Amino acid sequence: MPSPRDASPRLQEALDQCVESVEKTIKRLLPETDLAERPLFDAMRYGVLGGGKRLRPFMVIQAASLFNVDPARARRVATAVEFLHCYSLIHDDLPAMDDSDKRRGKATVHRKFDEATATLAGDALLTLAFETLADRDTHSDPHVRIELVRKLAIASGGHGMVGGQMLDLIGEQEEFDLGTISRMQRMKTGHLFAFACEAGAILGKASDQHKKALCNYAYDLGLAFQVTDDVLDVEADPNETGKPANQDAAAGKSTFVSTMGKDQAKMRAEMLAHQAVRHLHVFDGRAEMLKELAMYVLERRA
Repeated sequence: MPSPRDASPRLQEALDQCVESVEKTIKRLLPETDLAERPLFDAMRYGVLGGGKRLRPFMVIQAASLFNVDPARARRVATAVEFLHCYSLIHDDLPAMDDSDKRRGKATVHRKFDEATATLAGDALLTLAFETLADRDTHSDPHVRIELVRKLAIASGGHGMVGGQMLDLIGEQEEFDLGTISRMQRMKTGHLFAFACEAGAILGKASDQHKKALCNYAYDLGLAFQVTDDVLDVEADPNETGKPANQDAAAGKSTFVSTMGKDQAKMRAEMLAHQAVRHLHVFDGRAEMLKELAMYVLERRA
C-alpha cells in the first residue's frame, strides 16, 4: 500500500464544498427549536453536525453530477444518507453496542446527553432520512422518490446495514472466516455506499448499465474502506482518527487484520481500490472525482 497522504488539492476542494453544502442543508432540514422536546433535536444536531468526512454524501453528489441532476435535489438525497449514517453511528456507540466514549474527536451522543436521548435521536434521524427522500422537493417524479425510499430501506435494514451490525456483534463471540467477514462488511458498509452511488443514477433516471457500474464501484470501495478501517484501528493515532485505538481487538471482534494479518489486509485494500476504479471506465473519464476518492480511501489516515 502506498504511504498515507492527504487528498489531492482538487479532491480536497470538492470534499470541502460537499461538507459546506451538506451542512447548510442539514441546518435547514433540522433547525433548532424551543419546543419542550428540544433536547431531542439538540442531540440530533449534535450527532450530525460539526464533524465527519461526508464521504457518502460526496458519492451521491458526484454520481448525480454524471447525469446532470439538479444539485439541489442531489443535496437533499446526500443529506438523507448522512442522516441515516449518523443514526447508525449514534446507535453503534451506545453501551449495548460498541460502548464508545468518543466519535469524530468529541464525546459520543450518549455521553454528551444520555443513553435514552441518544437512542431517540438515532431513531429520529433514521425516520427523517426517509421523510426527506419522500418529499416532493427531492424529485417531482413520485416513482423516483419511491425507488429512493425502497433502495435505502433495503440498504439499511436487516439484509443490509442493520444485519451487518448483528453479524458484528456475533463476531465478538464467534471467530469468523474471511468469507463471513467480507459478507458482514458488505452488509454493514458496502450496501450504504452502493445506495449513495446508485441514488445519483436513480435521480438522473440513468441506464441499468450505469447503475450497475456505480454499485460495483461502491461495493469494492466499501470493502476497501472497511479493510483500511481495520488497519487504522491497530496502527493509527487516536488524535487523527477521533476515536480510541484497538477497539476491535479489545472487543474480540473478527476483522480483516485479525484474520489475514496487517500486511495482507493492506494488500487486499489496495487491490479492491484499484478494482473499484476499473468499474468507472464506462463513464469515459467523467468520474475523475470518484476515482480520486478510491485512492483517498485507500491511503487515508483517519
